[in-house]
Amino acid sequence: MTFGGLQQKIMNLVLIFMLALIALFSAVSVFQMKKLSSVVGKAGSEHQEAIEKVSGNTMHQVIESSMTKTNALQAYIADDMFTDIKTDVATLQNLATGLFEHKDSFEPYTAYLPDKANDGKFSAQVLHEEGVDYTSSEYLGVAAHMSETMIAMCEQSEYLNNCFIGLADGTVICVDNNSASKFDENGNIPAFAVRERPWYTGAVEAGELCFSGIEVDSYTDNIGIECSAPIYANGELVGVVGADLFLDSMGDYVNSSSSQGGYISVIDNGGKVIFAPEGNGIFEVKLSDESADMRNTDNKELSAFINSALSERTGLTTVNVDGKDYYMTGSPMSTIGWAVVSFIEKEITEQPTNMMIAEYDRINDDATGKFESGLQNSKNTTLVMIAVILVMGTVGALVVANRIVKPIEKMTKRMDSISGSDQAFEMEDDYRTGDEVEMLAQSLADLSTKTRQYVTQITKITAEKERIGAELELATKIQADMLPNLFPAFPERPEFDIYATMTPAKEVGGDFYDFFLIDDDHLGMVMADVSGKGVPAALFMMMSKILVNNYAMMDGHPAKVLEKVNAQICKNNDEEMFVTVWFGVLEISTGKVTAANAGHEYPIIKKADGGFELFKDKHGFVIGGMDGMRYKEYEFRLEKGGTLFLYTDGVAEATNANNELFGTDRMLEALNKDSEASPKELLTNMKTAVDEFVGEAPQFDDLTMLGVKLI
Repeated sequence: MTFGGLQQKIMNLVLIFMLALIALFSAVSVFQMKKLSSVVGKAGSEHQEAIEKVSGNTMHQVIESSMTKTNALQAYIADDMFTDIKTDVATLQNLATGLFEHKDSFEPYTAYLPDKANDGKFSAQVLHEEGVDYTSSEYLGVAAHMSETMIAMCEQSEYLNNCFIGLADGTVICVDNNSASKFDENGNIPAFAVRERPWYTGAVEAGELCFSGIEVDSYTDNIGIECSAPIYANGELVGVVGADLFLDSMGDYVNSSSSQGGYISVIDNGGKVIFAPEGNGIFEVKLSDESADMRNTDNKELSAFINSALSERTGLTTVNVDGKDYYMTGSPMSTIGWAVVSFIEKEITEQPTNMMIAEYDRINDDATGKFESGLQNSKNTTLVMIAVILVMGTVGALVVANRIVKPIEKMTKRMDSISGSDQAFEMEDDYRTGDEVEMLAQSLADLSTKTRQYVTQITKITAEKERIGAELELATKIQADMLPNLFPAFPERPEFDIYATMTPAKEVGGDFYDFFLIDDDHLGMVMADVSGKGVPAALFMMMSKILVNNYAMMDGHPAKVLEKVNAQICKNNDEEMFVTVWFGVLEISTGKVTAANAGHEYPIIKKADGGFELFKDKHGFVIGGMDGMRYKEYEFRLEKGGTLFLYTDGVAEATNANNELFGTDRMLEALNKDSEASPKELLTNMKTAVDEFVGEAPQFDDLTMLGVKLI
């Protein structure tokens, strides 16, 4: 083949076009690769900062809520013990006062010395000081009338370990279940210095009910505290009543608190540490004369906190001790004036966030490495493709040029032979004259070509229709595959059961549902209905679903998610389509559901012990209808055994042959027909009810339903 003329021009034109296209493609590829690398790097940094901020704030809120509430409850429970013993002692004081003021009205009651046979059961026992003859006591016979009352009080009290009445003549009636401990190794009963005991002298000095300091019980060696009150009859001191409260269980509970990484300490009204677990790093239990007053230490920040805890609930406070930050909270025990202090090292609470960031860095580094490797492979592949295209383009240009010129050389040869169905016209070399004859031949060749092209187009149109039908069928399958359709969806999560279905009105529909775990304790649920039907609605649906899912994973607040999705859709919504969306987040551990509604149907809720009811929530404007919309959140609680049912208007507005709507009442009736059914059974029952109602009438709208049950 010789070059020149039309052939050369055609080849030059093809080559120039290919070179320009390759240059443009290369420039765009390089720009996109650099842009994508920048976006990936920036997104990684932003994600890391967001994870650190959100996780840190969440952890602080959780710690603040759990520590303050738990601490207040611990203080309340502990204070309740002291309140009970205070009430019991006040009762004994009133009873004793009445007996002694009217002692002439009673016959003396016999009181007995300790008897080893009574060991293990509560009994009243007489003890006395050295040199005191208890048999001649003028008070003992009166006080002995209280024996049965004190025994009953000890047997019925949850906290009381013993009670007693010490008399001004050196005798005492003691009620406990340790009779054997009253004897020494020789079997004798040692003297008991009644009027020298701290509970006796303390009550007399105070002149009213009071608590002693921490003491060790004389007979059991248990750590305890005594509550006592003086008895006056006709203005004369006749004795002191009191009771013991052992604190061993409180000490054991405090020591066990360190197993969870946090600690509990008990501070008395003098600022001294009563109980604290070993190795807590702040509070140390020492002997009374060595114990420091925590209200007045070199650490002013810690001292201020202790002073506050002894008088009021402190809330969560950050206190620095020896260069370490601690979260602390304290609550007072008003009855005795002590305080319960809970604390944990701040660094421990930050470990989950640090682990999350480290894991994110590892995953991000791995992904970045793969991305850069893939980028380099793409560059190499692009270079190979450019070389192949140049070679193929050169060969193609030669072939095209030859094929275009040859028909021109033969174009008039077939003129006389054209007849009937033989409409082919090809140029012949004999008719290449370079004048009007050649131009006419060219026109005839063009006409022949167009005729054959028309026939080809008719054939292609027919094939195209068949192809579109197949693609619509494929689009329906793709749309179904985009929605969660494997059930059980979370087989490893027995706390809840979820099921959903979508039946499009056309080959592809505009409804969609979605559900996904935002984290281990939060399940996101979406129910939406796109305006219109068919392929446009399906495309709009896919975009809306992806946006809701992405924003939900970044920000679990339903109202904020809907606002961001609305803003994004309104940017490029030239077709003015819209979508109604109900989006809620279920807190699995508590059943609390936080939701927002953008113009969607009301949810239906079943309580654990009731039937399904329509929940008329707060509606916002549809997504895509107007930019700048704000949405309101609301909350409700899904009890264990309760079920949430979500749906689109295709269910309530299903129409039968008489143009009657299925309606909300029929929906509730279908749900309550078997209200304890699983979500899958509920949705199956609902679909059956709709099908029976609609009958042979066509389906005009998508039917989409989702059910979740808290187990």
